[in-house]
Amino acid sequence: MTHKVLVVEDEPALVDTLEYNLLKQGYEVVIAMDGAKALDMARRERPDVVVLDIMLPVMDGFEVCRILRQETNVPILMLTARTDEVDKIVGLEVGADDYLSKPFSMRELMARVKALLRRVRLAREEANEQAAEKRDAALRQETLVFGDLTIDLNRREVSCKGQAQHLKPKEFDLLVFLARNRGIVLSRDLVLERVWGWDYDGGSRTVDVHVRWLREKIEQDPSRPVRIVTVRGVGYRFEG
Repeated sequence: MTHKVLVVEDEPALVDTLEYNLLKQGYEVVIAMDGAKALDMARRERPDVVVLDIMLPVMDGFEVCRILRQETNVPILMLTARTDEVDKIVGLEVGADDYLSKPFSMRELMARVKALLRRVRLAREEANEQAAEKRDAALRQETLVFGDLTIDLNRREVSCKGQAQHLKPKEFDLLVFLARNRGIVLSRDLVLERVWGWDYDGGSRTVDVHVRWLREKIEQDPSRPVRIVTVRGVGYRFEG
């Protein structure tokens, strides 16, 4: 992958030297020679790293850095001809990632650019890993496990004692509704409304029939259920 470097510098001789050495290292180089053009170039070219001089026409490097940092996380290496410690502190405070005082060796600058790119790569990899962990956690939350009973909400699959159970769509919806309300007594009318919908024309007997079918698939002894328990006169309670 070729990385793009934005060089913001108003000294032509230094620009030529920086461009030559960066190209030699395999980087793509874009150049701006004042602060305003630097912002336009950064927004248009989306560089992977910015080498930014402090003393610039139109807008100084501090202001450019401050605005860039508000808009992007691109790594910024600031350059200055001055060695005043205050400049370094100000540069870092406005968002620069590194600081190099002139005169400097090209070898050192290349090392700094490489280090910044490596830091970005590692940060992206870490962010990707964290995102993957979050996705995995979300997927795990979409699987309900009750002992030897597993309900995969994404695949709409159910297994009991390691054996896949082929549930009809409404059987699955009913099981999920009961499982998500574990320990709560649910009336037949409530189950009918939440699983079949308020506009369903059938009676509560539909719930009893589907519960019986479910018990045949997930209960060890359907005649003596321990997972989907009948609450006489009310409805059902899922025990897991």
